[in-house]
Amino acid sequence: MFMIKMSKKTGQRGFTLIELMIVVAIIGILAAVAVPKFAEMIRKSKEGATKGSLSALRSSMTIYVSDNEGMTPLSRAAGSVLDTTFVAVMTPKYQESIPTIKLGTYFSDTNAFYIRVTTGAWTGDKSPDTPTEAWTADSEVNGWAYSSASDGVVWVNVSDTDAKNEDITSW
Repeated sequence: MFMIKMSKKTGQRGFTLIELMIVVAIIGILAAVAVPKFAEMIRKSKEGATKGSLSALRSSMTIYVSDNEGMTPLSRAAGSVLDTTFVAVMTPKYQESIPTIKLGTYFSDTNAFYIRVTTGAWTGDKSPDTPTEAWTADSEVNGWAYSSASDGVVWVNVSDTDAKNEDITSW
């Protein structure tokens, strides 16, 4: 009675295999260019966060020194990680907490302090805004480096260079 006419579709729409392969190749090229740039941006942002934390620690130390009539927190012994006394002195009055160093894949994030006791004169140029001292990072202990001499200077104790190829200890 009722007859349905079946018709064959002509002119089907869609992408050919060649077109799909071209799109995949273009996406691959874009990814190959973009991924290294993003990795470098992540490294720079972590370095920026660490520089900000370093600045905050130095500011806290300056406030501590001015509150205590020029005296810095004393360190126990050269080449040892600071005990909780230093943290108790600095937190929470001067620093809410000891910030974490974030330097990417080569170094684990840490907020440990490494003490450097300076007994002699300071020699060698560190950077324009910090006192000078002959300083080399201890490659076995990463973290913040602290010297009670000359207003309690704080550095990043990492023997490596940053994204601009400058020594991290010179920040």
